[in-house]
Amino acid sequence: MEEYLTRIGAPRPASPDPESLRELQARHLLTVPFENLSVHLGEPVVLDDRALVEKVVDRHRGGFCYEVNGAFAALLRSLGYRVSFLSARVAADGVPRAPFDHMALRVESGSASWLVDVGFGRLSRYPFRLDLRTEQPDPEGVFRVAETGEGDLDILQDDVLQYRVEPRPYALSDFEMACWWHQTSPKSHFTRSTVCTILTETGRVTLSGGRTLIHTVGGVREERELLTDTEVLAAYRKHFGIELSTLPPAGPRPDGGSRTTTEPASP
Repeated sequence: MEEYLTRIGAPRPASPDPESLRELQARHLLTVPFENLSVHLGEPVVLDDRALVEKVVDRHRGGFCYEVNGAFAALLRSLGYRVSFLSARVAADGVPRAPFDHMALRVESGSASWLVDVGFGRLSRYPFRLDLRTEQPDPEGVFRVAETGEGDLDILQDDVLQYRVEPRPYALSDFEMACWWHQTSPKSHFTRSTVCTILTETGRVTLSGGRTLIHTVGGVREERELLTDTEVLAAYRKHFGIELSTLPPAGPRPDGGSRTTTEPASP
């Protein structure tokens, strides 16, 4: 875990307090990419604390929600935070999808309950309160938690529903079936396209569809197509700290899935 803190450039907190939690989440988002390369490289995703932490720390990789939030949860627990896994249903056109579609974290710190999420691609830079119903400003937008009639919690960013959280805590193993589906189904957006994206101090960098490099600075988006494998490998190394010996295959998948070049809007 000391190596994990070094990996994200964060000092060991003196106590598991909200201020340290803010710093830890921000540092994680700025250093560990959200990526689905394992799906396309044929690397199995194993939902196990040791395997998840090893991928982030030893292999200097990122992952999708189950991986990076799972690894971050292990780090936070080692630092004394109380962490729960929450099932979330990502919104598509304002309608929540299936349970366990996304995994978020609830962290108890101070006298408050916080939503922590380093695995959604684009969400808040800092944790925000799950027990407040007022607007909560963040560098990435204004967030609000709203209760549903069934007792779930809607997470809104600039008044747009991002996902619906079930407050009940789950075990990491409860997400294995959804994790498998996202790795294998041609209906999963993770099997259709590669994506690697990371927060920066001024915006975001994304490598989408294997060739499209997207820089977003101050809300201004600029795209560039990378023409050679050498350029792509260099981009993974420069922008995300990922050393690949081979690139994920391009073109249609054998199972019929297609690869697009859109920047992600969900986990």
